[in-house]
Amino acid sequence: MKTFSGPYSVRYRQLTMRFPLIVAMISLAIPAEAVERHMMPPRVPVEKLAEARAFTSPLPDSPEMIEKGKALYNGKGACFNCHGKDGGGNGPVAAQLDPSPRNFQHHGFWRHRTEGEIFWVIKYGSPGTSMLGFVGQLTDEEIWSIVQYERSFAGEHGPGMMRHEEGMGPGSGMGAMEGRGPRSGMGGCDGEGCGR
Repeated sequence: MKTFSGPYSVRYRQLTMRFPLIVAMISLAIPAEAVERHMMPPRVPVEKLAEARAFTSPLPDSPEMIEKGKALYNGKGACFNCHGKDGGGNGPVAAQLDPSPRNFQHHGFWRHRTEGEIFWVIKYGSPGTSMLGFVGQLTDEEIWSIVQYERSFAGEHGPGMMRHEEGMGPGSGMGAMEGRGPRSGMGGCDGEGCGR
């Protein structure tokens, strides 16, 4: 093994010894919210938000639907490639995407959007992101079952979704925190988004 001597070896040792400290200082300087900087804004275009928020799932909440959604998420839909097997936004291609894929484990994700918004983004995609729509590839029922499976990533935080008339975005408040169930305050299903 070659050893270094002279002024360069001293400088090299100084730099390598300081490297962990420099990395730690930089990571502390990045605010935690920067990691999730894309968590709050909706990814449904403004002109489509009302339509998207009106969609509600026609499917029953059931373990069978969650299993069907899981099979589609990891299979035909290939959602895991971006969002990860655990829904943490950490799939094999996630590091290459800007903005980063949604983290379905994050409590803020479920509190600040409706299930209709999630359905809309899966079906039609999200402009300005790498999320392509699955219209023509997945049926509405398949998309709704994926939404049910994605809600299961909320874990102990619970999928406290907003009512369909609320949500983040222009002209909206932070949303309702009463009724914290998966579909609290959501009405029935009518129209194209319901798969009927």
